Amino acid sequence: MTLDPRTPVIVGVGQYLHRSESLADALEPVALMERSVLAAAADAGLDGPPCADSVRVVNIIGWRYRNAPRFLAERLGLSDCELAESTAGGNSPQALVNRTALDIASGAVDLAILSGAEAFRTYMRARKENVTLDWPKADEHDVPMTIGKPLDMNHPHERELGIVMPVQVYPMFETALRAEAGRTVEEHQAHLGALWSDLSHVAASNPYAWIREPKSAEEITTVGPKNRMIGFPYPKLMNSNSDVDMGAALIMCSVEVAERLGIARDRWVFPRSGTDCHEHNFVSNRDTFARTPAIELGGRRALDLAGVTIDEVALIDLYSCFPSAVQLGAASLGVDLDRQWSRTGGLPFAGGPWNNYPMHAIATIVSELREQPDEYGLVWANGGYATKHSFGVYAATPPTDGFGYDHPQAEIDALPKRSLAIGEEAAGSADIEAYTVMFSRDNEPESAIAACLLPDGRRAWGKSSDTAVAAAMCDGEWVGISVELDADATMRV
Repeated sequence: MTLDPRTPVIVGVGQYLHRSESLADALEPVALMERSVLAAAADAGLDGPPCADSVRVVNIIGWRYRNAPRFLAERLGLSDCELAESTAGGNSPQALVNRTALDIASGAVDLAILSGAEAFRTYMRARKENVTLDWPKADEHDVPMTIGKPLDMNHPHERELGIVMPVQVYPMFETALRAEAGRTVEEHQAHLGALWSDLSHVAASNPYAWIREPKSAEEITTVGPKNRMIGFPYPKLMNSNSDVDMGAALIMCSVEVAERLGIARDRWVFPRSGTDCHEHNFVSNRDTFARTPAIELGGRRALDLAGVTIDEVALIDLYSCFPSAVQLGAASLGVDLDRQWSRTGGLPFAGGPWNNYPMHAIATIVSELREQPDEYGLVWANGGYATKHSFGVYAATPPTDGFGYDHPQAEIDALPKRSLAIGEEAAGSADIEAYTVMFSRDNEPESAIAACLLPDGRRAWGKSSDTAVAAAMCDGEWVGISVELDADATMRV
């Protein structure tokens, strides 16, 4: 088979984690990226980083360099190359691969280095020790090109009520899923414990995982000093672990460049297809907390473009910031959770370096596809509150029609939405459809948040800072319970 010389291909992958003993031997994010790129170059069989015409970095949450790709390019000895950074969101590494594949196919780019890293463990250690890090920052006017478009994901009313954190929203998805499944609280916690125990066992065999000690279901579900409740029903071990220092990198180029560089064919893995899309921007307007139609449409389209079904994909990595994300993604994609659905051990155990986790998943799947050249791999990357989705299908065998891509947003935008009632319009009786209880660092129930449905089908938010109410909502099933809402969204039980 003669390949189009513009066919995009991944030729090198690298991962790096650093367990510093103190601030003195810690590494900044760009240093982690540099080591990841050098590992990717060695993986491709190169003597050093190749001459790239684009250096593309995933948005960093911890240290704000202003122009991280410039600092990375300088460390790698690269000049006169495009400098670019993604928008924020856990979808961005896969979205960056999709964009780069399109740029290579069109001739806009010949070879690109993609990388991302977080040194959040060190960043937070410095804050606790009241130490000012001497890591570099670019001039305020020295900024890279942005790849991607920002998406406003918080309704003004959500911001007004302080409902702005993933640790608040994903537990609400979970209670909605639990009610739909018809499980008791105890039965569902056991279900989540088994799901997450399996995830920890995957991490145990991953040399690049941050936590490699497998956990039993009981360890994961049992609340205690080292596993305090964060947002009910999630104790700490069910949350993404951002307390890591780790990076990853990919080297992407055209087939023509790969051949010119003499990179062995057994290192080549092809992005076969990709899609990018998002749910309705605001959680307030979602039709239900128990389904994610954009994952269904975007994932199906990526599979169709690659010419495979989900059952024909051997290697799958579902985004795993919280258990509800995995269950929503699996249901939408048709993935049986009895099979292995993570290749790394996920964000709680392999590590959750904020926006960059999917680059670790992609690097892992690329390595596995080289060993299983007849198989396909699928990565689902997610940002926001199960909001932004990017999909990639990979294979060691080349596509017959080049890289396939779609952005099925218009179809998603036409799906049903709920109106949000605010103020006096929301006052009165409503039924809880999803809820969570936020806990203090002393492991005490502190406040309750509930998404409610009014008799006319509109959604309204309810909150309570009454600790007695918060404690009560940790006992038994509260989905379907009627409450009274005041105009200021105070929820009375």
